[in-house]
Amino acid sequence: MRSGKFFVFLVLANLFWAGNFLFGSVVVDQLSPFLLTALRWAAAAPLLIVLAIVVERPRWRDALREWPMHLLLAALGLVAFCVFSYEALRHTTPTDAAVVGAVNPAIIAIVAGVIARERVGIRRSLGITVSLLGVLVVISGGDALSLLRFDVNAGHAWMLGAVVVWTGYTILGRRLVTGPVTASAVQATLTTVVLAPFVIPQLGDVSLHGPAIGGILYIAVFPSVLSLVLWNVSVKRVGASTAGVYLNLLPLFTALLGLAVGVPLSLATVLGGLLVIVGVTVTSTRRRTARGTDGGPATPGQLR
Repeated sequence: MRSGKFFVFLVLANLFWAGNFLFGSVVVDQLSPFLLTALRWAAAAPLLIVLAIVVERPRWRDALREWPMHLLLAALGLVAFCVFSYEALRHTTPTDAAVVGAVNPAIIAIVAGVIARERVGIRRSLGITVSLLGVLVVISGGDALSLLRFDVNAGHAWMLGAVVVWTGYTILGRRLVTGPVTASAVQATLTTVVLAPFVIPQLGDVSLHGPAIGGILYIAVFPSVLSLVLWNVSVKRVGASTAGVYLNLLPLFTALLGLAVGVPLSLATVLGGLLVIVGVTVTSTRRRTARGTDGGPATPGQLR
C-alpha cells in the first residue's frame, strides 16, 4: 500500500474526531456526559473486539495479564477524558473545545521530555509557549483581563481537565505490551462492565430524539472505532511525529463542520486556533535522523 493512502487515513481520522465534538454537543442536550460516555463504549466495545481479532490477532490471556493498567487507562482515557470533554460541550462551542484540546500534543511532548529527562530545547519550548498562548486567547475571548478576574468559561476549564487526563493516559499507555487496538478493546469492555451497575438504573428515564440517537451511533462507530484503527495503522507506517502534525486538522475540521450547521466562530477562536496549530507543529515535528526515521511524542490509542 502506498504511503499516500496513510495520509488520507490520517485526514479521515481527524475528520471523524471533529464529528465527535459536533455530535457530542447535540447529544449532551439530552444525556448527561457520564451516560453518553457509558453508552459510547458499550456500543463500541464489540466492534473493537472484532477489529482487534482481525487486525492484531491477540492472545487475550496475555492482554488480560495487564488488567490493572488497562483499568487505570480506561478510567483516564475512556471515562474521565470523555466525561470532561462532553461536559465542556455543555458550556462552550465545539470549535472552542477542539482548539483548547489541540494543545494536547504539545503538553504530551513536554511531560514526556521531563519524565525521560530529555532536553526540551529552545525550538520546542517556543512551540509550547505559542500553543499555550493560543489557548489563553481562546479561553479569555481576546480579553486578557478576564484571566486576572478568573472570568473563564466553564467549558474551557473542563476541556483543560480533559487535556490533563489525556496526557496521563498517553504517557502511561506507553508501558503496555498489549497492541493498541486490543488494548482499546479490553479497556472499552472493562469500562462497560464497571459502569453498567451505575448506568442500567438510569436507562429507564432516558428519552432520546432522532438527532441524539444518530449522534450516539456516530460517536460509537466513527471516532471510537474507525479513527482509532486509521490512526494506529498510519502511525505505524509514517511515524508518530509525522502523524502528530495531522492533529492540527482537528480544530480546523471542527470549525468547518460547525460553520456548516450554523455554529458561530469568533475572532478569538480563529486567532487562538492559528497560534495553537503553529505551536503544535513546531513542537511535534523533529528533524529526521540519519536513518531517516521519524521521532517525536507518540500518541498511541487515540480514542477521541
